[in-house]
Amino acid sequence: MKLSLCTISFRHQLISFEEIVQFSHDNHFDGIELWGIHAKNLYQEKERDKYVSLLKKYGLEISMISDYLDISQTENMESTLFKMKELSDIALYFGAKRIRTFAGQKPSEQVNKDERRRYISHLRNLCDICKENGLFLLVETHPNTLADSLTSTVRLIEEVNHDALKINLDFLHLWENGDHPVECFKKLEPFVQHYHLKNISSASLLDVFEPYNVYMANGSRLGMTPLHQKGIIDYEEIYDLILPTDHFASLEWFGPNAKQVIANDSNWLQNKMTSAITQV
Repeated sequence: MKLSLCTISFRHQLISFEEIVQFSHDNHFDGIELWGIHAKNLYQEKERDKYVSLLKKYGLEISMISDYLDISQTENMESTLFKMKELSDIALYFGAKRIRTFAGQKPSEQVNKDERRRYISHLRNLCDICKENGLFLLVETHPNTLADSLTSTVRLIEEVNHDALKINLDFLHLWENGDHPVECFKKLEPFVQHYHLKNISSASLLDVFEPYNVYMANGSRLGMTPLHQKGIIDYEEIYDLILPTDHFASLEWFGPNAKQVIANDSNWLQNKMTSAITQV
């Protein structure tokens, strides 16, 4: 497994990309997951070439560009298709192979047949653009989407039926739906290309991960738990499965003291990976 840092962790801080790259290198990350708006802003800068050079200097990859592509359009998809093409250009420039999106904005059980058919068709169109550019479209397992449960995610993969469609597996979000993380991994493994790792102290506090709260600078961070501390999800079984894989795992930290927590989690996971290798 390879470790990736999410730039969204620094969404409310004044920090340069150069500093993020240096921090990633100093803490032995293998890559950086660029939040969509960060990727777009870097791409539009006149001195963007220096960012690519800096990544190469430290041997860092852009593991994924994470954005939100609206697939709920009823008549046309021009704006979403345009954004997909724009993201593809940005991904190719930075050497990324994966673009992350959500599969809609409604719980899967509330999506009627016509809506689901439309969402699937739009996802297939987005996958076509990715395939043309040698990229993969990763749907994230996330509440209030067509990938909010293991059953719906498997069905989504079967319905889209496109080799450019892959999965960003967020273990916590499938767990909160009642699915067992280990079962999710085993079922989805052929399609998984990226992981999101995060934890919480109590199921009653899961709403801190609601997008509206995460994006508010003064939103609650109560319950967010570093990976190296004990949270409600026992990741030990999960680590046994994912550490031997070659996929990126992003440490998705939305809480305070981002640098310190991420550094501690990275060091802790690096030690686990080293121990796993020596035990083989």
